[in-house]
Amino acid sequence: MKILVLNCGSSSIKYQLFNMDDNGHNVLGKGAVEKIGLKGSFLKHEKESGEKVLLEGEILDHQTGIDYILGVLSSEKHGCIFNLEEIDAVGHRVVHGGEEFNSSVFITNEVVNKMNECIDLAPLHNPPNLSGITAIEQLLPNVPQVGVFDTAFHQTMPKHAYMYAIPYSLYQKYGIRRYGFHGTSHKYVSARACEILGLDYTKSKIISCHLGNGASIAAIKNGESVDTSMGFTPIEGLIMGTRAGDLDIGAATYIMDKEMIGTKSASVLFNKQSGMLGITGVSSDMREIEAASRNGNKLADLGLDMYCYRIKKYIGSYAAAMGGADVIIFTGGIGENGDKTRYKICSDLEYMGVEMDESENTDLRGEEAVISSDKSKVTVMVVPTDEELVIAKDTKHIVEELASR
Repeated sequence: MKILVLNCGSSSIKYQLFNMDDNGHNVLGKGAVEKIGLKGSFLKHEKESGEKVLLEGEILDHQTGIDYILGVLSSEKHGCIFNLEEIDAVGHRVVHGGEEFNSSVFITNEVVNKMNECIDLAPLHNPPNLSGITAIEQLLPNVPQVGVFDTAFHQTMPKHAYMYAIPYSLYQKYGIRRYGFHGTSHKYVSARACEILGLDYTKSKIISCHLGNGASIAAIKNGESVDTSMGFTPIEGLIMGTRAGDLDIGAATYIMDKEMIGTKSASVLFNKQSGMLGITGVSSDMREIEAASRNGNKLADLGLDMYCYRIKKYIGSYAAAMGGADVIIFTGGIGENGDKTRYKICSDLEYMGVEMDESENTDLRGEEAVISSDKSKVTVMVVPTDEELVIAKDTKHIVEELASR
């Protein structure tokens, strides 16, 4: 079964075409459309052989972008399929499913209507996700589509973990609660870690650290998410590239009063101008911040200390919430490649049984590996995430299940 996976952002579309069968999978082609609706739009495509191509053109909207993608995938010169009829299904990453969706779903008109109702919960993310679904309806009208939600994995959280201490009526009226994000990533790496270690996923306590420009931690007990650091929106929790993470609401309103800014400006301040960029004044890119630190930049030092300290606190709190931890996982761009960050986070966690193996951790980049010592009571791992594969697998499962009815 050939499955096209689409991840539609506000001005970009990432894609992968999978060939899935009972024995495994391979990626036939992948790439991204960038700067949709802006000057200098382009599509970068990578073939299964690793050969890359860059195509420039005017790409005004998501439908045009997806039309470009389908054209490249089926082109004689750059393509990996003879015609579009070879595409058996399309899986979409959808950021917010609210309380409506606790698993991946076959997309129908009713599902689209419910996804539209979730737009207020993710106004920047859900509209382009829906644009991708509409575009496929127009361009590949007979191909089944599946929605895979970032929030779905966290719908197993108990009520005492996801509720906020605000008037209960606000939850009832507006659905204000912790939803959590990066669910597809946390689901994949936690299951994969147990597969590598030979552990029973349904009997394990796992702390999964997805550290990238956006960052979150999940507590996964017996195969289910029981808590996670991101909340009603992706701003809560860890310090991120440009997001503030946990912040006293009183401080936020104080800043708004003093700076005389409204909610929209405050949203930009705390989502786009804060985090590591705001603390250091250097960059949101951890590599540039680490370079500044090596050159004696004290604010870069402070930012790195704050970043690791916040993660360490969450690891400790989730171990307490689950009554211990069997595995700590690092994933995402920083988690997979930042050996110094991983080591700094795990230092002083000996009290809970963590003992790092410096030789295994140092210079490890984007590979599956155990980075704790043989004596460590808690296994610490690096597991590169593969959200697209999860989407492809869920899509295959749902489409096959529907066909068998």
